[in-house]
Amino acid sequence: MPIDLIIFDCDGVLVDSEPLAMQVLVDAIAEQGITIAPEDAYRDFLGRSLSSISASLHDNHGAPLGPSALQSMRTNLYALYRQSLRANPGLPEVLDLLKTPCCVASSSMPERIHLSLELTGLLPHFAGHIYSASMVDNGKPAPDLFLYAASQMHVAPANCLVIEDSPAGITAAQRAGMRVLGYVGGSHATPGGLRPAITALHPDAIFDDMHALPDLVRSLRTEKRAR
Repeated sequence: MPIDLIIFDCDGVLVDSEPLAMQVLVDAIAEQGITIAPEDAYRDFLGRSLSSISASLHDNHGAPLGPSALQSMRTNLYALYRQSLRANPGLPEVLDLLKTPCCVASSSMPERIHLSLELTGLLPHFAGHIYSASMVDNGKPAPDLFLYAASQMHVAPANCLVIEDSPAGITAAQRAGMRVLGYVGGSHATPGGLRPAITALHPDAIFDDMHALPDLVRSLRTEKRAR
């Protein structure tokens, strides 16, 4: 099956942002009087939009993320990004080797995606092809965002390959009828318990080194899709 589009998640895949974002999120939740262990936050919130996280907090703890918490998170996170955010190892060099059109489809807000890519030098690879969960009705694990990105890029879902690091993102890609690779090379993979959680979802492959991506893409092009 041809691969005509590679859709990258941003946080945890292109940029090593998840430990930074999770630290800020857990602190903001604690300011509302709700204590959540980091390991539980990784399990429940990784790869999800803030609106989805807020709804989950409302359902389970009776209090969504309030406006002051959201503003505090944004201010603190952006300051932390400017100080510590890095691209994942192998990027942007690996992107230069891919001969397939690429885009980003992330649960983050557009402003945060742009800042992440700009600070890490990755923005030129994706400018004009950045899609956010704020653009669709339902965030991951619903397929809406990936289907929207594919439609905007004029590529059939069956000819898309998604690179994801979260169970929610992998589930969304599978529901969209796309092939998906699980990336477990980010610094959050171990504390987030990602490898066993991702393995249980049976993505097309799992990898922990971005340098392996071009070969994985080439191998998938030669395989008949099993689903």
